[in-house]
Amino acid sequence: MPLQRQAILIAALWWGGMSALSFLAVPLLFATLGSPSMAGPVAAKIFSLQCWAGLVFGMALLLMLRRWRGEGTSIAPAALTTMSFVLFAMLLALVQEFGVAQNIVTARASGGNLHLWHGVGTAMVLGQWLCAGAVLWRLAAPPTTEPV
Repeated sequence: MPLQRQAILIAALWWGGMSALSFLAVPLLFATLGSPSMAGPVAAKIFSLQCWAGLVFGMALLLMLRRWRGEGTSIAPAALTTMSFVLFAMLLALVQEFGVAQNIVTARASGGNLHLWHGVGTAMVLGQWLCAGAVLWRLAAPPTTEPV
């Protein structure tokens, strides 16, 4: 399978997985279980898994995009733009996993501003989803003279 097709498959799995988990599975958890105290910990595990999967998919995509450059030449500007979307999504995943998630747990235990941290976490998931979508869009574009 050509490298570009593999990259498209990985980007599709990344974006599709985020779409299914963030916008279908987690809301369904809260609707089905009813109690936020029951659904919250399960949703937190789903988001943690999603962050780690995003890091793995992102690393795989970065390695593939890097291989598309020619020997002794620089990476095409379009490929650098795609790589920046991947890196930004990975950064959001790390901040969400090691910063925001911990603040949500702390706010829930101490009576802190849970609404604020849920909003920040939602924005980070949305940012990751948009970046993964942009990567998929760019990789699936018709071929040009430069690698994406």
